[in-house]
Amino acid sequence: MQARTQEEALVLKAQAGDERAFAVLYRAYQPSLVKFAFRMLRNEAAAFDAVQEAWLMVARTLGKLHHPGMFRARIFKAVRWRALDQLRKRPNEPLSFEEDGVVEPAASVGAMDGRVTRHQLRTLITSLPDVEQQAIYLFYLEDMKLEEISAVLDVPVGTVKSRLNRARGRLQAQVRAEEGELA
Repeated sequence: MQARTQEEALVLKAQAGDERAFAVLYRAYQPSLVKFAFRMLRNEAAAFDAVQEAWLMVARTLGKLHHPGMFRARIFKAVRWRALDQLRKRPNEPLSFEEDGVVEPAASVGAMDGRVTRHQLRTLITSLPDVEQQAIYLFYLEDMKLEEISAVLDVPVGTVKSRLNRARGRLQAQVRAEEGELA
């Protein structure tokens, strides 16, 4: 809880023009934002571009943020929008997942912990539809609350719950199928 209060204080200072407070927010969120964008774009340079554009937009509009506690959701949402814009611009480009050290794997997803390796889990997650990948990433790797994910994805909380549930079910079915192939 204290970290949230500190973050809100930084946001308020940044809104008042404190560049050091904005720099602290930047350093705190930059790595996670790049990982999130990379998961969507599967291209490191494009991910950095999307994140940079999002930071510029947030810097210009920070004064309009009425609830400092929603900063994290706002910056992730801005990155998501920029990444989606980039994806729309390259509809014919194949989206292959390249391992280049930018993305860290999930430690576990629900009850599957221990039954699959991190690499297998990462591969299984990339086979999910994009909206489910995003929900899984934000929930498990960014430790966001359902309400925050709802704001980032621009969908109701119930939809976030459904996407998480559906993603978990698909992942568990894939794990069971792989276990059946090995038996």
